[in-house]
Amino acid sequence: FLIRVELSQTIKGRYASWAAPEPDNPSHKTLTNSAYPRRSFYAIIVQIHRSREKTLDRIRVKRYSKLIYFHLFTLFLFKEEIMATYINEPAHTFNEYLLIPGYSDCSCIPANVSLKTPLVRYKKGETPAITLNSPMVSAIMQAVSGEKLAVELARNGGVSFIYGSQTPEEEAAMVARVKAQKAGFVPSDSNLSPEATLADVLALKAKTGHSTIAITEDGTSNGKMVGIVSSRDYRVSRMDKSEKVKNFMTPVEKLVKANYGITLSEANDIIWDNKINSLPVLYEDGRLYGFVFRKDYDSHQENPNEMLDQQKRFIVGAGINSRDYADRVPLLVDAGADVLCIDSSEGFSEWQKITINWIRERYGEKVKVGAGNVVDREGFLFLAEAGADFVKVGIGGGSICITRETKGIGRGQATALIEVCQARDEYYKRTGIYVPVCSDGGIVYDHHITLALAMGADFVMLGRYFARFDESPTQKRTVGGTIVKEYWGEGSNRARNWGRYDLDGSKKLAFEEGVDSYVPYAGPLKENVEKTCAKIKATMCNCGAITIPQLQEKAKLTLVSATSIVEGGAHDVIRKEKDGSDR
Repeated sequence: FLIRVELSQTIKGRYASWAAPEPDNPSHKTLTNSAYPRRSFYAIIVQIHRSREKTLDRIRVKRYSKLIYFHLFTLFLFKEEIMATYINEPAHTFNEYLLIPGYSDCSCIPANVSLKTPLVRYKKGETPAITLNSPMVSAIMQAVSGEKLAVELARNGGVSFIYGSQTPEEEAAMVARVKAQKAGFVPSDSNLSPEATLADVLALKAKTGHSTIAITEDGTSNGKMVGIVSSRDYRVSRMDKSEKVKNFMTPVEKLVKANYGITLSEANDIIWDNKINSLPVLYEDGRLYGFVFRKDYDSHQENPNEMLDQQKRFIVGAGINSRDYADRVPLLVDAGADVLCIDSSEGFSEWQKITINWIRERYGEKVKVGAGNVVDREGFLFLAEAGADFVKVGIGGGSICITRETKGIGRGQATALIEVCQARDEYYKRTGIYVPVCSDGGIVYDHHITLALAMGADFVMLGRYFARFDESPTQKRTVGGTIVKEYWGEGSNRARNWGRYDLDGSKKLAFEEGVDSYVPYAGPLKENVEKTCAKIKATMCNCGAITIPQLQEKAKLTLVSATSIVEGGAHDVIRKEKDGSDR
């Protein structure tokens, strides 16, 4: 016992000396037990091996190594030294759970189900500043969240986060173009000058797919308007392709037009009263502001879940990082971004707190910003107390993410989500502030979205899901007879999103944390999102719930065995080939 006490004091003294901060490096933290309570006692053994040939208070380590090992082991047993935290329960994924059906009354039908859910934090008794009409947002990725997908997703009740792995100016311009599409007021993306030719008209039509082309003095979208060319103004079979546009366009004097400041309702009345398909809207000096199209009125009627701001513009988010936020955030705010999100592979860091504090000091609560990603209660509480408007959960669960493989960090998505949502609820009870939770990654099948919602998520962030659609910014290709779209991770060499992964300010990727891949092409966003939402609503009805909070209250989840997973799919039959009718 006396020898053990003596060794304890000696080794602790040696350990404290080894752990002391470097005198010439004040930023080096002291590695004491109090500063690092999870310091493994194995670290002491490593240091002892390094000191085998040195004296330790006149005790030769080489001679007494067995005794020292015994001492360290007893310290572990009696908890005199604190070691790493071990979680012996395995972390689970969504595919290891099923929902047990609950009682449903006659009101539990899909038509009565509401998928509305908060996007940003709010206080008890208040209404969230932004509420999603569909619990889906698109991932902050080059291969997913471009401006075209942002508009279409907003039409269908969700929000897209424009990717931040581009210059601040480029990202702000993309956000501005989305916001410019004020529910019905569309900036012209097909423009020519009067000196252009019929060949130019045909080439532009093939490029944009739009038959209405604005003719402005300088050929820009906001130049002084001099006319319009539509498919009624020319006949390819009877005209020379070198014919000048000014010779066959409809001049502005003959057009039905409106002045800037007109409301959408008034513009639609003009369209219907004059039986026209498009209405140019001009500034006082004759410059073109944009168009209102008859088809967009029909589109609005077909999409009652549109996500619009108070000015009837589409709601859009934008990704930022914890490096160049001082340059990026002001540009995004000026461009009209409705919500920001710090894009990082791991969010339990002081960098994110600094970024949030910077935003709060300059914009207060006006600018909404989400943060993440985390996988446990401590990470959530850290970001919630830092002021995050929502918190993303998930590390390494994305289909193109190899963070777990390369760095050995992460957690099964279902287990991480359950723990974080419990912390969210406890935080709400303690503070009266509700911080929404976003489940990011691990979604393979549509029913995984419902499982995530039942486990407590307020909404899910999806990458691969949206990358498959027409509106994603990547090209379609044919690989092995199958139509696919390209899809790559932000941690891949192709994206090189150093702002998401860089830890030391070197502005480069030291190694890859994502892959470059293909995903099966799935068609237009609208019909796929509608089908997914139909599945979510049907499952909620099976659980006796018609709102997401009801689902979270009533849901009963069960772990399933590997055999049960096999049993849950089609088995013991020879399946017929699909004919493509059920895409």
